[in-house]
Amino acid sequence: MLKNLSMLGVPLDLGQNRRGVDMGPSAIRYAGVLERLQALGYQVQDHGDLTVPKRYDQDIGEDLQHLQAVVETNRRLAKKMDEMMSADAFPLVFGGDHSISIGTLAGISQHYQNLGVIWYDAHGDLNTAETSPSGNIHGMPLAVSLGRGHDSLTEIAGGLPAIKPENVVIIGARALDAAEKTLIQESGLKVFTMHEVDRLGMSEVMTQTNAYLSHCDGIHLSLDLDGLDPIDAPGVGTPVVGGLTYRESHLAMEMLAETTDITSCEFVEVNPILDEKNKTAEAAVALIGSLFGEKIK
Repeated sequence: MLKNLSMLGVPLDLGQNRRGVDMGPSAIRYAGVLERLQALGYQVQDHGDLTVPKRYDQDIGEDLQHLQAVVETNRRLAKKMDEMMSADAFPLVFGGDHSISIGTLAGISQHYQNLGVIWYDAHGDLNTAETSPSGNIHGMPLAVSLGRGHDSLTEIAGGLPAIKPENVVIIGARALDAAEKTLIQESGLKVFTMHEVDRLGMSEVMTQTNAYLSHCDGIHLSLDLDGLDPIDAPGVGTPVVGGLTYRESHLAMEMLAETTDITSCEFVEVNPILDEKNKTAEAAVALIGSLFGEKIK
């Protein structure tokens, strides 16, 4: 893993309808992420927060909520990711809602032939405008990155899919819509639901994940804090009970650190308004510590 890190906040909350997630980057910084990474020996350049447009009046009435603002933000983010990768720095991104992964993957994927993605999330985020019950784009970024969705979103990656279905592993899924299940079956996506996590154990899940993505020339971790159980991460917009535990998640990050295969990552959906004394942001920072090599002894 590169020792030079480029840290960026993306305070976007327009991919969904619960305000507050725009304060996620500030909450993660307040929880001490910079100091934690520096203590581990990393050189960290904090690029601050990406400028995010306000809600556009003309977005009202769109089938997709706040489409224009989400598209503009992700175009800016894709450009920023490209710049970070060109500077040989490890991109570490803080959301914001999960729609920001459209931009991170669009920018990062330009630098790989076979970019792998670990989608650590309670949800599949595989909806499109035709299948989404809400029109919220934070439920669509994985579908968009696979080349499915509104043209203005898929074109952020240059008109081609940012990633391939055979290079994706979803971990922790427990809230999938019917259309998402169909897409998973049709595309052959590798999914470890909570059923598989419970049966196999997190150690085996991560061993299989690492083996499955071993052919990839880079791996992006997209971690939605709602992948964790609400007991451990209450400050998220779409909590789903029965999730991954705090300790299971640390083990997952520790095993990823041992492989040194992660080449970029994002931590999203921290909502301080819904949180308890910054508990979710602190959990995110602790997991970041494990991902970047922090050990108990």
